[in-house]
Amino acid sequence: MKIISTELSDCYLIEPDIFRDQRGLFFETFQKEKYKNIIGGEYEFVQDNFSKSRMGVLRGLHFQETKPQGKLIRVSSGTVLDVAVDLRPESDSFGQWTKVILSDENNLQFWIPPGFAHGFLSLSDNVHFEYKCTDYYDSNDERTIIWSDPDLSIEWPDDIKITLSKRDQNGKFFKEYNF
Repeated sequence: MKIISTELSDCYLIEPDIFRDQRGLFFETFQKEKYKNIIGGEYEFVQDNFSKSRMGVLRGLHFQETKPQGKLIRVSSGTVLDVAVDLRPESDSFGQWTKVILSDENNLQFWIPPGFAHGFLSLSDNVHFEYKCTDYYDSNDERTIIWSDPDLSIEWPDDIKITLSKRDQNGKFFKEYNF
């Protein structure tokens, strides 16, 4: 397994060891002891989530205000542009973002620790998006930063027609939150 640093402190890409032969391929998507060494022993995954999206669906930028979730993300079908924004005021990368391409071709996983906003854009049809969480989802605690926030200036592709939920259309600006 290869660990790849990103521009944001504590966010990592994880490239699994893939075993291929004439039948196809095999790799571990999670093994507690190995991942404990990568992301730190203080985290325990308590919930797994799955979403299916079509081309152009943008979900995010979401975070839980008082119960932040760490997320271990992978795409089992299709391709996404995945984005994390550091919301930790004490961090050297506070207010900065990073983006990665996750797909069923590269089989990368993305570790985003608690204290980040997260979103993704489907770059293909029939995206299967899976992630493990370190805390339970609480709809009353969820907040949304508008995906197009001019202060964040996230570089989304401009050649894709974006589809948003009502909640994501009504996200607030980064500077409206008191981090």
